[in-house]
Amino acid sequence: MIEIHDIEKSYGTIKVLDGVSMTVSKGEVVSVIGGSGSGKSTMLMCINGLESIQSGRIMVDGTDVHAKKTDINRLRRKIGIVFQQWNAFPHLTVLENVTLALRKVLRKSSGEAEAIAVKQLTHVGLADKLGVFPSRLSGGQQQRMAIARALAMSPDYMLFDEVTSALDPQLVGEVLDTLRMLSQEGMTMIVVTHEIRFAREVSDRVAFFKDGKIHEIGPPQQVVGTPARPETAAFLKSVL
Repeated sequence: MIEIHDIEKSYGTIKVLDGVSMTVSKGEVVSVIGGSGSGKSTMLMCINGLESIQSGRIMVDGTDVHAKKTDINRLRRKIGIVFQQWNAFPHLTVLENVTLALRKVLRKSSGEAEAIAVKQLTHVGLADKLGVFPSRLSGGQQQRMAIARALAMSPDYMLFDEVTSALDPQLVGEVLDTLRMLSQEGMTMIVVTHEIRFAREVSDRVAFFKDGKIHEIGPPQQVVGTPARPETAAFLKSVL
């Protein structure tokens, strides 16, 4: 379980997260929607320990992410995160990109790392691209490689930060199909997305962010279909 308790985060005088609280249960998919600069992506990085918080608490399976005694590198093995940009190593093949962390971080043997990488790349539909360099992949394929790289570390939770926003429209579907597959397999996910249809169809709950706060959270048919807050309704009207 991921438990977020009243977290606050500021950059100088700008408050990016203002008392955010949310719980994500095992196997749940929560989509986070809202305008640019509303704090969505910052929250993900705070969950993963990539950003600090000024107050509040984030617990992952009972471990306080931001406690000084927490082994953050060990904890991050449980929390995969995929960003807008796939950040592949251009001089390594697709297979080498996925095996790298397995060998260097988890200390897997080359054979074991390769077996895991092949399994996950096949899982996301890239079995025929193992020896290809990232520059030869489409944007959608590169994003699926990034997902395979995160899955190879056997995380309990996956965080997705607008993973389709840098893609051409015709490539968005293949990445969303991969997220749908993970959802059907029971992966616990927090998905920051502008794809409202995806949020409505796949999520167990949808959270609407504005000005660093969660203005509304609930089942997708309620938040997207019949929002209770005027801020949510106004946002949806602007994007649908």
